[in-house]
Amino acid sequence: MTDSTPARPGGAEVLSALAEVIEQRRQADPEQSYVARLHARGLDEMLKKLGEESAETLIAAKNDDTDALVSEMADLWFHALVVLAARGRHPDDVLDELGRRFGLSGVAEKAARETSGRRSDHS
Repeated sequence: MTDSTPARPGGAEVLSALAEVIEQRRQADPEQSYVARLHARGLDEMLKKLGEESAETLIAAKNDDTDALVSEMADLWFHALVVLAARGRHPDDVLDELGRRFGLSGVAEKAARETSGRRSDHS
């Protein structure tokens, strides 16, 4: 007996797979697709959802509920991918940026961004 379920991607592959699904569903019927509904409602609605998911992630972390934290973080990352797609970017762009920063001191990297005019509030 063979399993017809496609293999589930893991690691960074899941981000690319989700990006593909999001891209496919952007133009779908908003009555049938949550992603299409978000896109139909516009960037402000997408950003509102991203903010809501961020707040829920913070609450789960504060409450020391690690299962809820993982679940809320998944929601947060999903909505971040929706916003990236809306702005014409791919998760590989973020992974490339993280790779560029890898091995740099956070203090040195932040100072370099400030002197180059790029700004970010992460630590």
